[in-house]
Amino acid sequence: MTLPMYTIKKVLNNSVVICQHDTDPEVILLGKGIGFGKKPGDVVDPASVPEKVYQLTDKEEQSQYQELVKHVDEDFIAFMQEIVGFIETSTGKKVDEHIHIGLTDHLFFTMKRIEQGMEVTNPFLLETESLYPNEYALAERIVDMFHERLNVLLPDAETGFIALHIHSATTFKNVLEVNRHNQIIGQIVKTIESRLNVKMDRSSLDYKRLLRHLRYAVERVATGEMVEAPQKIEKVLRDEYPLCYSTAWELMGIMERELKRPVPRGEATYLTMHLQRLTSR
Repeated sequence: MTLPMYTIKKVLNNSVVICQHDTDPEVILLGKGIGFGKKPGDVVDPASVPEKVYQLTDKEEQSQYQELVKHVDEDFIAFMQEIVGFIETSTGKKVDEHIHIGLTDHLFFTMKRIEQGMEVTNPFLLETESLYPNEYALAERIVDMFHERLNVLLPDAETGFIALHIHSATTFKNVLEVNRHNQIIGQIVKTIESRLNVKMDRSSLDYKRLLRHLRYAVERVATGEMVEAPQKIEKVLRDEYPLCYSTAWELMGIMERELKRPVPRGEATYLTMHLQRLTSR
């Protein structure tokens, strides 16, 4: 996207300036070196800045980012802008502007926790890797960039959290919602293992298929999308695999309770089929 020239109203640091263009509302421009040597009243042409330039237009996002800039090191702000550009280039997708706030804030305070010797854990790491393999692989590369550029070794748990931020930003979904769905899926997996007395192989194809189905099932329920299945098939599954069928309904109860949305009856058929495949192997 080509950005017009803007008049600077305030320089927050060398990489962040508050600008205005004609009668447009204020925007925050983010770009390495965009504020260097600038002062209020100067004109900035984003095309003249060698690094990619981003803009925050949402008023609430602007307020949050200005507050964040007060507490975060300027070099780290510039590095995170580079990370966001890396995500866009790697995925070929434009990202939600909130990632500039959410991921920067998350990783900056993660680094502080590491400096203080605090442990960072992620109980849903394996599920995240299976649910979002592309985002997870990209997150691993970002962890490497932190090590190479900042000499900071982020724990494995952070790979999962970064992957969730990437998924949230590239799908324009709230990261809290994405994380909440992840937790629901984790709860469902534990229930399956308990009710069916199985320990699932997290690296197996069947497990990954199950997680993909659960991910889309949770998203369907959250958005109110209906799913139907032939009643004859449901009856056969109910009669042939009563434990898997009853467990499927229990899992639907978890989704309904946590999402506060009705779960279409058709989900029972597809869940039962996945559960039967797991128990048969």
